[in-house]
Amino acid sequence: MSATANPSTTTDDLSKEERLKRYLLDRAEEGEMYFKGKFISEDVELSPKEIGALMVKLRDSATELTVEKWSYTGATTWRVEPA
Repeated sequence: MSATANPSTTTDDLSKEERLKRYLLDRAEEGEMYFKGKFISEDVELSPKEIGALMVKLRDSATELTVEKWSYTGATTWRVEPA
């Protein structure tokens, strides 16, 4: 049963990552943007915790974006701009 759950989780994670990346590409189209996951969570239908985990992945894998962990005041602020 757990073997069946793992592939769907992986597929689900990929779609979440792609959804977040598309959102960020759209928002950062005109230049850099700063945000906290808790403020965009409804827009991308992800929890702030999921956004944080995906941002770390995107920082290393998204060639279309420059992702930087900017500051931490109550929650991580991310800086994103087109690459």
